[in-house]
Amino acid sequence: MTAMLLSALILIGACVRRGADQEGAELTAGDPARGRVAIVRYGCGACHAIPGVSNAKGLVGPPLSGIANRAYIGGVLGNTPDNMIEWLRNPQAVSPKTAMPNLHVSERDARDIASYLYTLK
Repeated sequence: MTAMLLSALILIGACVRRGADQEGAELTAGDPARGRVAIVRYGCGACHAIPGVSNAKGLVGPPLSGIANRAYIGGVLGNTPDNMIEWLRNPQAVSPKTAMPNLHVSERDARDIASYLYTLK
């Protein structure tokens, strides 16, 4: 009985994850799986704690859990897909005093990263 319950919970979790991934992809025209890889490649976890990303335990920037449900990005932009992508590509253009560095994130990578971030509810 316990094994059946555990199997059911794993299946439900996979369906929820798949639904979140699909929603993130639809919002940004990006790919959440590629976004998670890009987050590692750009070193985002050095500054941010990011659920689902290995070794992303940084304490410099805010933790990104629940970012999909926040009202603002960087404290200045409404949380929309276009604004998220803009912020990821050039944060100083949006907020010149931000501590977030311009990592020269490509348009494709910004869409993918935003897609992953929008799965974090």
